[in-house]
Amino acid sequence: MTVDRATDVLDGSRDVSRPGGRDVPPFPVFDAPGTPEQAGGVSVVHREVTYARAIGFRPLKMDIWLPRTASGPTPLVLWVHGGAFQLGDRRELPPTFAPDSVFKLLNEAGIACATADYRHSLEAPFPAQLHDLKAAVRYLREFAVELNIDPERFGAWGESAGGHLVALLGLTGNRPDLEGGLGVQGQSSGVSAVVDFYGVSSLADLPPMKQLDGVLPPALTAAVPAGMSLQPDRMLVGGSDDQDLLAAASPISYVGADAAPFLLVHGDSDGLVPHSQTDLLAAALADAGVEHDVVAIEGGDHCFFGAEDQMDTILAAAVGYFSRKLGTP
Repeated sequence: MTVDRATDVLDGSRDVSRPGGRDVPPFPVFDAPGTPEQAGGVSVVHREVTYARAIGFRPLKMDIWLPRTASGPTPLVLWVHGGAFQLGDRRELPPTFAPDSVFKLLNEAGIACATADYRHSLEAPFPAQLHDLKAAVRYLREFAVELNIDPERFGAWGESAGGHLVALLGLTGNRPDLEGGLGVQGQSSGVSAVVDFYGVSSLADLPPMKQLDGVLPPALTAAVPAGMSLQPDRMLVGGSDDQDLLAAASPISYVGADAAPFLLVHGDSDGLVPHSQTDLLAAALADAGVEHDVVAIEGGDHCFFGAEDQMDTILAAAVGYFSRKLGTP
């Protein structure tokens, strides 16, 4: 395949001419991965890859971490950052995680890792975030040969808001109505395994985050429209309290027998996203007969604060889960 597949013009035609007979150059809707750079002894990284462009929005970027010594196509895990759907960056891990640990640990296990940005809630309401990540998965399958990854062995791993979004990826792989129209078309957006760290499963059942009220500095909230709630669940659906919208943005609304297997990991002392959110999703998965495991981290608050001495074990368990479910070369 060539980079030509990444180009199109706005009206869908490749043969549009300007006055005077000059061709209009094709407009790229995504870019090829480009040339990787070495990152330590284990990884090479394709950085700042534009996996989708959308009119009126910033280009959507990902970094792709590949094991340096892989001899055959490797499994891949998409990492999705948290940040209450309002903040965060594909390159940032929670403060309790060592820098780049998720990416490097996966590579050490022979698993590729892509870490993708997605639109925040004030850039676009749900389902834009899911559309973005589905476009990222389709992109990775489109370039599987060039990246030496196996398109049949994809997983997704996320924390907090990212846990919510990877849960949706694992539950909606067979929902054409939720694909969105961004980026690569014609590839599957499904994944074969999900690791959800303290994600939200039911927006309607998420308690208010009281620490947001009157605590955040004005410089952080200056861009929030006047009168809009700072609660992440409401902001995700455009500031609405509409129960139908909240349900439509909740993973538990999409649980079915065709879901991917799940590993759900949650601190038993989480003060932001209570462990009951994992209990709700686990119960729904059980009712649908979906394979799942639940791990409660003793003393763990959000981001596993209070359980820092367990971080190596927690991350190793997640990587081991993907190794079992996706296999290694």
